[in-house]
Amino acid sequence: MTNKPSLKQRLAENKMVVGTWCEIPSVEVVNILAKAGLDFVIIDMEHGAMDFNLAAKMIISADADDCAPLIRVPKNDESDILRALEIAPQGIIVPHVETVEDRTKVVRYAKYPPFGVRSLNPYTRAGGYRSYKNFTKEQNEKVLTGLIIEGKKGIKNIDKLIDDENVDLVYIGTYDISAMLGIPGDTKNPHVLESLAKLVSVIRKKHKAAGCLFHTPEELRFFKKIGIQFLCFKVDTSVIYDEFKKIIVLSQE
Repeated sequence: MTNKPSLKQRLAENKMVVGTWCEIPSVEVVNILAKAGLDFVIIDMEHGAMDFNLAAKMIISADADDCAPLIRVPKNDESDILRALEIAPQGIIVPHVETVEDRTKVVRYAKYPPFGVRSLNPYTRAGGYRSYKNFTKEQNEKVLTGLIIEGKKGIKNIDKLIDDENVDLVYIGTYDISAMLGIPGDTKNPHVLESLAKLVSVIRKKHKAAGCLFHTPEELRFFKKIGIQFLCFKVDTSVIYDEFKKIIVLSQE
């Protein structure tokens, strides 16, 4: 490993980062993604089949090749967030945040006092398996806290919803925007893209990083243009499927 800046630091410096979602419960797949040069991987514990034991190994695998591991926790739950943080990802992303109360819970569970109520045990991987001075302060400063806004209520109230200094990243789903606009699934519709650009503007004005999923070079260029820094290319399963499907189709021509 090198001592390059953390993902949180790079986003704070307005750098763009590229990664993907990990649905495959595999240490080896994560390591392949890391060696390919991705800036981050999101270990998906909401939809993926991995448990905390395997997630811990996937984190170590990403760390080994300077790829920032993040965890999407299963839900906005104190125990889930605590256990995720103890295995030392660079940050967490919490799904289904729709209200100020939801966001308040995320921050309370993810931060040590005075910002939150995270339970202290420095003898985990997060603490380097030892007790040392300023551990809680260091954790509060270095761990990235992300929210996924994926409901009508959250999208409509985004300005108030993300107004907290302890929130670093706001991830927006274009599929959710399309559903809110009454055109579900039509993510390339000009109305969806216009709404996304407005949401990103709100996020950036609050000094947060904006994140989104892209599938094509055209989407990537547009997302970069409107200020999205946290760029997720598809999902590991879909990348593998798409590439092999192309070969199958080509072989049958």
